[in-house]
Amino acid sequence: MSPVDRAGLRERVDKALTEFLAGQRIRLAAVDDALGPVAEAIEAFVLGGGKRLRPAFAYWGFRGAGGVDGDQVLTALAALEFVQASALIHDDLMDRSDTRRGEPAIHRRFATRHREAGWGGDPDGFGDAAAILLGDLCLVWSDELLHSAGLDLWSLARARPVFDEMRTEVTVGQYLDVLTQVTGDTSVERASKVARYKSAKYTVERPMLLGAALADAPEDVRTAYSAYGLPLGEAFQLRDDVLGVFGDPALTGKPAGDDLREGKRTYLVAAAVEATDDAGRELLLGRLGDPELDEQGVTRLREVISGSGALARTEQRIVTLTDTALAALTAIDLETEARQALVDLAIAATRRAD
Repeated sequence: MSPVDRAGLRERVDKALTEFLAGQRIRLAAVDDALGPVAEAIEAFVLGGGKRLRPAFAYWGFRGAGGVDGDQVLTALAALEFVQASALIHDDLMDRSDTRRGEPAIHRRFATRHREAGWGGDPDGFGDAAAILLGDLCLVWSDELLHSAGLDLWSLARARPVFDEMRTEVTVGQYLDVLTQVTGDTSVERASKVARYKSAKYTVERPMLLGAALADAPEDVRTAYSAYGLPLGEAFQLRDDVLGVFGDPALTGKPAGDDLREGKRTYLVAAAVEATDDAGRELLLGRLGDPELDEQGVTRLREVISGSGALARTEQRIVTLTDTALAALTAIDLETEARQALVDLAIAATRRAD
């Protein structure tokens, strides 16, 4: 059984999201019939895929700290999926990605709608505007779902600072990612910082601390959760970086080598730039960020990255970071099922192929 399916977690999170979105669809329809496609697009995006890792880390962090299971907690933690949806919708727009999970990205979906309807103006401009607004709407709804979940006021008061900090971190992390691409900074240090704030903290550490806050966990538990969450979140992002270059499109839902076309200055790329020879460095930096990069070009850049030792270095770093994270769990007394779930989640997050 997948660790995300333990305690019926995935099914319960999906149920909470489905019920919330059904209410939002009615709400939007009362404003204007033209908002039907907005509701449909968000429903398809949120319910049509996603690993549900963030609610899972938060839930088992909650349970590990002594929290008692309840539907209100699961509903509150489902709000993390709207933060994730917002980040992905905006990320796809900024990266000019065509697909997400094998389906058209939101900005492409609405550009196509514009063309098929024969509306005036620029279809791509309309698609971009729609993606910005739908991403913003998902962020608004993350707040609404958290506050309407039925938690008591004291639990909400403890959770709120963690939730706010997480959303600030992922937003500034996204900005640093965009900035790094345009400045051409290929240092390993910069790539690691971007990974930490754009993904690592909001994928594992902050969800764990959100669960800890809801359970009113003591300081030693919160400290151990950060010691587990930060390295594991970075390992998760490094696996994402490897899949962005070497992943199977049938599993990732994105074209092969998409990160290379988008010019991502990841740890993997930074390690290759640092270790390869002059010819390899010139080829890598010359083609990185080229939207016209074809299959042959992707293959050549993959060869540079692999030949430099960067792929092996990244894989070893994933192992080291994961081991560090797992070691942190031994420092505290956790409920047995929660401890095993967190171990299994760590393995699932860092060994995935999609």
